[in-house]
Amino acid sequence: MENSDNGRKFKMAKEKVILAYSGGLDTSVILKWLTVEFDYEVIAVCCDAGQGDDFEAIKKKAMATGASKAIVLDIREEFITDYIYPTVKAGAIYEGDYLLGTSMARPLMAKKLVEIAEQEGAFIIAHGCTGKGNDQVRFETAIHGINPAIKIIAPWRTWDFKSREDLIEYANKHDIPIEQTTEKIYSRDENIWHISHEGGELENPWNEHKKTIHVLTCEPEDAPDKVEYVTISFEKGIPVALDDEKMDPISLLTKLNELGARNAIGTIDIIENRLVGMKSRGVYETPGGTILYQAHRDLEKLILDRDTMQYKSIIALKFAQLCYNGLWFTPLREAISAFVDKTQENMTGKVKMKLYKGTAWPVASQSPYSLYNEEFATFSADEVYNQYDAEGFINLWSLPSKIRAIQKQSMEGVPELQKEKFEKKIIKGGDFKE
Repeated sequence: MENSDNGRKFKMAKEKVILAYSGGLDTSVILKWLTVEFDYEVIAVCCDAGQGDDFEAIKKKAMATGASKAIVLDIREEFITDYIYPTVKAGAIYEGDYLLGTSMARPLMAKKLVEIAEQEGAFIIAHGCTGKGNDQVRFETAIHGINPAIKIIAPWRTWDFKSREDLIEYANKHDIPIEQTTEKIYSRDENIWHISHEGGELENPWNEHKKTIHVLTCEPEDAPDKVEYVTISFEKGIPVALDDEKMDPISLLTKLNELGARNAIGTIDIIENRLVGMKSRGVYETPGGTILYQAHRDLEKLILDRDTMQYKSIIALKFAQLCYNGLWFTPLREAISAFVDKTQENMTGKVKMKLYKGTAWPVASQSPYSLYNEEFATFSADEVYNQYDAEGFINLWSLPSKIRAIQKQSMEGVPELQKEKFEKKIIKGGDFKE
């Protein structure tokens, strides 16, 4: 781009765009499209959330496709500590099934894109999300909530391409190196927490998903015919050790993934309600996360009082909705997390998990803060719990029911003598003798 000043020509700097780049077909075409069609300077940013890609190869591909700079950010530990752990502590599960693997990652990725944009002096962020999915909302809502001055480019909502076949044709035309072919049927998203699968035979809900869909786990019938145990130690609701061995967050979750994967744990096949209003079907593999959720929930049963547990289950639903809907950076989500953190102050202890052919269930737990006391629970410890005291409690607890029954009897015209005996028995604890 050129401009002139009193007849002298000088070259103006191109406007910078920060592209959320994965190295896949969509974002590779977007990178070339932004540079060729609009003459933008594109900085490709790839977030390593634990998807196991060759990031050096991705950087080289971005540069070969036309990026002025390629940046890879390792976000794995921050993803676990600042997004996964708060969600696990909240007990948040979307629609009773989905452990929010993609939903938790998107706000962090958006945050990193904004940070790079501010460092590079860019005011535009581009992404490869489609106009039908949830991720476009998650990315853009997070970006707007962090830096409202940044503009968004979402090519799938504006360009003329209609299918991935169109993208492949464009990539071939511009010599973009791609591995994807039209035979690659699943749309996948992977990070250290999970992998998701959509498309292909899953689009018909009557089709059972194929065994070959698995990337992390396997079918239960293919798992070993042997029980495996693991003990998870928590401190204030955060997992810190496996089998009494202290581990950093990445190592701990990686180990749980290995244990869960070989025991076929954590695969769900669900129909979910997307944020944009349509239903979709997906298969999710979350091996380590499934074990972690079950263990944490069991420890809460040991430690939390009844009212706190019941109320926490209510706000867990709201937390899951906020996370799924891209509203992580909101006052309500932060307030719920503050409440959750309060409930986790005594959430320290151990849970032994039994793993076998697709199932992970807790079989033992202990904590110095346990509210379970064998002396109180036993039927023989009358010096701790006087069973006769229950009579007065039941009389008071059931009083509204008694009053309602008396009123009903009165409305139905109970003879006076019978009514008098009835009230004497119910209210005064007497009998029916004259």
